[in-house]
Amino acid sequence: MTAKVFIDGEAGTTGLQIQSRLAGRRDIELLHLSDAERKDAQRRAAMLNSADVSLLCLPDDAAKEAVSMIEDKNARVIDASTAYRVNPDWTYGFPEHTATRPAEIAASQRVTNPGCYACGAVSFLHPLVSAGVLPANHPVTLNAVSGYSGGGKSLIAAFENPQAANATDSNFYLYGLSLEHKHVPEIEKHGGLGHRPIFVPSVGRFAQGMIVSLPLHLWALPGAPKSADIHAALADHYAGRGGAKGVTVSSLKDAAAYKDKLDAEDLNDTDGLTLHVFANDAREQAVVCAVLDNLGKGASGQAVQNLELMLGLN
Repeated sequence: MTAKVFIDGEAGTTGLQIQSRLAGRRDIELLHLSDAERKDAQRRAAMLNSADVSLLCLPDDAAKEAVSMIEDKNARVIDASTAYRVNPDWTYGFPEHTATRPAEIAASQRVTNPGCYACGAVSFLHPLVSAGVLPANHPVTLNAVSGYSGGGKSLIAAFENPQAANATDSNFYLYGLSLEHKHVPEIEKHGGLGHRPIFVPSVGRFAQGMIVSLPLHLWALPGAPKSADIHAALADHYAGRGGAKGVTVSSLKDAAAYKDKLDAEDLNDTDGLTLHVFANDAREQAVVCAVLDNLGKGASGQAVQNLELMLGLN
């Protein structure tokens, strides 16, 4: 049977990406509203209640409003905003997070799609904390860089349209320097941390792609682990969970092939995530890096992966 899917906010960056991934599929019928109907609360509510699954690609307040419109107990939702990412009543939509998470997503009525930065950070924090390699109370610092598409239409215009009101000639800059980035709460919770991490994001003059990195002083961790111990914790956690839409852990031998250069655009136009461990054991230092496409595993690709799990689709 064909599943009915409604994208609320299909005109935004994430919505358009999801739509392009689902277009032409015979196992899914995409429900649409005209431009005028999108502003009609009754028409939106009708769509949200008639779809098998609705994907919300909206700002937080609008996402909450959309959820409040749902009265049909069988109507299911994937929310791409930050509104429900730390809500215990919603399933965190990172299928590789735990061995049972795919089944939990498949059975859930309410799934919250991870943030792009959070997806990268949680992908290495959770396994390291769970394995006891990284203490939950360790003072964690995370650095990250993303392509400008992660900021949506406004930031895309800033980099691509010189006539935009917020146009920028910067090639690279740090932001979130108030240390209140919206992804931090979910990184702390789903990464298994006991304290807020310091998170320093940045954006570069490239459209898409992302690196999230965790620097580690190995001598400061319990037992002074080696790089092989860091790698083993990650590899053991993700054994059998890789593939086109999963998490892959590159080998320590592969690290040498990068020759001190890791490109944020390495996984562009894919829906996977790759973890790397770079280390200098003699200096007792390591850096764990997650590379992903902020539009793929970091947003639309992840939403489609969750949708497929919820609908039992291949």
